[in-house]
Amino acid sequence: MNITIAGAGVIGCAIAHELAARGARVRVLDSRGPGGGATRASAGILAPHIEGHDPAMLALGVRSLDLYDQFVRRVMDDSGQEVEYERNGTLEIALTLDEAMALRRRARTLAGTGLDHSLLDAPAVRRFEPEVTAAAVAGLHVRAHGYVAAGELTRALTSAAMRYGASFDVGTVASVEGGTIARVHTGDAVIESDAVIVAAGSWSAGIGGVTVVPEAVKPIRGQLLQLRLPGRCAERVIWGSDCYLVARRDGTVLAGATVEDVGFDERATSSGVQALLDAALTLMPALRAAAFEEVRVGLRPKTRDELPAVGASSTMPHVFYATGHYRNGVLLAPLTARLAADLILDGKADESLDLLQPLRLGL
Repeated sequence: MNITIAGAGVIGCAIAHELAARGARVRVLDSRGPGGGATRASAGILAPHIEGHDPAMLALGVRSLDLYDQFVRRVMDDSGQEVEYERNGTLEIALTLDEAMALRRRARTLAGTGLDHSLLDAPAVRRFEPEVTAAAVAGLHVRAHGYVAAGELTRALTSAAMRYGASFDVGTVASVEGGTIARVHTGDAVIESDAVIVAAGSWSAGIGGVTVVPEAVKPIRGQLLQLRLPGRCAERVIWGSDCYLVARRDGTVLAGATVEDVGFDERATSSGVQALLDAALTLMPALRAAAFEEVRVGLRPKTRDELPAVGASSTMPHVFYATGHYRNGVLLAPLTARLAADLILDGKADESLDLLQPLRLGL
């Protein structure tokens, strides 16, 4: 089966690997190359019990997180590359009494699920993570959470897919066309395939042939800071009310992320950088000594209900969607890849696809 994928973010690359490993002939097109869009500005946090505000998103996130150990092992085996991946948990920090009470309520909810977690008082927070601010009054540790290096993961997925014969080309998808033979139109060519997958994130709705209702998929700018200390400053992902911190093994600290509804504006802004720095230093004063390395900007694809669109197009035969993952593209990559491959190659429609039908967005 010949399949063309429009989009080489973490979602497109994960699907390419899964399809190619199952024997499909895969071609991936992206104007920026693998991981050059929103994925580049991802800290790679795997925290469904924080990000999953909607019950449906929580269920999807938990299910995908359960796949992650096997997913990363397989990607590393198939690519021959190492991917930094840890499941040391998240530590949410309360700096006020109201925030502490909110954490207590969250802990009671989690207790009913059987999830391994700990509600910590101020001394316990400092024992867990000594560099966290002394102003912390409480903390909530969820052990199942963690992070993956999103850039390393995307590069490894690309290499793994290529080992199975997939190809990656730098090119712009101008339009898609369904039918017995699905077609992708680029600036200078027409590519015919048995199936086309639109996985172009915030740009999905701008591809010709895609019918959408207004703002069904819209870009939300996220700015992410990369700082560096001589050594690692935290073992867990630190989560505050105004930012999160991911301390990598090499001393890199990622601080993110803004949430800005500004259209297709990918500029970093002084106000965004300042707000993130202020929030990061509040959570971890030791970062005052950190080197400032860069600010990354990504446009995250948000749908009206903040659930992704995964499944068959409602208007174009043999065209499928895997887009709209918003802040959870890295988390949902293994599940999305499996759902898409099962549907396209085997005709197997997982029950989760009922919630994710592109039709609800006019796709």
